[in-house]
Amino acid sequence: MDSDTLLARITDYANRPDPFPLYTELREAGPVVRQADGSCLIGTYHEIAALLHDPRMSADPRSGTASPPSEEPAHLPFLRLDDPEHHRLRNSAMRPFGPPHSPGRVNAMRGEIVEITKHLAESFQPGRQIDVVDDFAYPLPVTVICRLLGVPQEDEQLFQAWTEVLVASADIGPEGDTAEQDRAARQARQEMGLYLIDLAEQRRGSPTGDMLSDFINEPDPALRLTGGELAETNMLLFIAGHETTVNLITNGVLTLLRQPEQLDLLRREPGLLPQAVEELLRYEPPVHMRERIPLADIDVAGTTIAAGTSVILALASASRDPKRFREPDRFDPTRPDNQHFGFGSGIHLCYGAPLARIEAEAALGALLPHLSTARLIQDPPPYRQNAMLRGPRHLPVQL
Repeated sequence: MDSDTLLARITDYANRPDPFPLYTELREAGPVVRQADGSCLIGTYHEIAALLHDPRMSADPRSGTASPPSEEPAHLPFLRLDDPEHHRLRNSAMRPFGPPHSPGRVNAMRGEIVEITKHLAESFQPGRQIDVVDDFAYPLPVTVICRLLGVPQEDEQLFQAWTEVLVASADIGPEGDTAEQDRAARQARQEMGLYLIDLAEQRRGSPTGDMLSDFINEPDPALRLTGGELAETNMLLFIAGHETTVNLITNGVLTLLRQPEQLDLLRREPGLLPQAVEELLRYEPPVHMRERIPLADIDVAGTTIAAGTSVILALASASRDPKRFREPDRFDPTRPDNQHFGFGSGIHLCYGAPLARIEAEAALGALLPHLSTARLIQDPPPYRQNAMLRGPRHLPVQL
């Protein structure tokens, strides 16, 4: 097959259940594989590691030679910005979320997260058929993030609908008529943003101990977010922190049910759960690709990539590169030196990683007692359309 169609084949829904043979083809054809649409596809570990730390590589879609979408939001989330603006917004976002200004916020939720997972797992009674996505993996992160932000429980369903529309619009795939998808995404973004701004304003001068209260009552004028920045930052936390955690948990359950010997190992040695989560982030990561755009001509393994070219970094391919990982296609919860790209790397390293790790560890810990006698009803299960944020849409299991 032609290597210049690899991106089209990877994003083809028919290959969603198992894109990994295509990643092998990509690494063997690379490191840099030019695509028919003019983009470059890279799937090797060491090249991606270097590019993720290269200041010449831009995350801003407006840096490319192609015309950016005409309906870009007025305020891009910092995930899609470069320094110094990226640093300013990320620093402001981190203040109420993690160290050094709020070192205990995420860790303090560990007990609450464990209780939420136990409550969700109580419905897993012998003889029942359950959907791991709808009955467990979705409710957990949506509950946790809503509590972090201070969203009332009765409004959680609003966020489910908004995030599904926004994630679908962010997919990387063959060109097509996306007008309706783009319109729905603009509407969802506007509605979600206005909701968050209004909720934050209700806490101005009357903080309630949540992140929205901290944002709106920031005492340093230099670090205060505008209304638009507040909306985009919190939408990013919700979408990135929710959708990726759903995929991480669901991919984890699917992997363990496919590999009962590893499931038995974790049941016998639950102390291995933190390592197992890291291995899942390598072996079945929730994020498969990221786009970057060089601001200048760059050389990658002897190939010159022109400034403005769309460069697709296949993170999931890099995390299975045999030049970096021994037996990369084997799931090994005891794997040492597991420097995967499950949370990216460089200045855009996922800032929600500590929370995602706690949620995944708690989720798998709560489910382990129920999985030993469970069986998959459909394998492979139906997957989400999105090739960039890859995970099952449903995971039906018979207990």
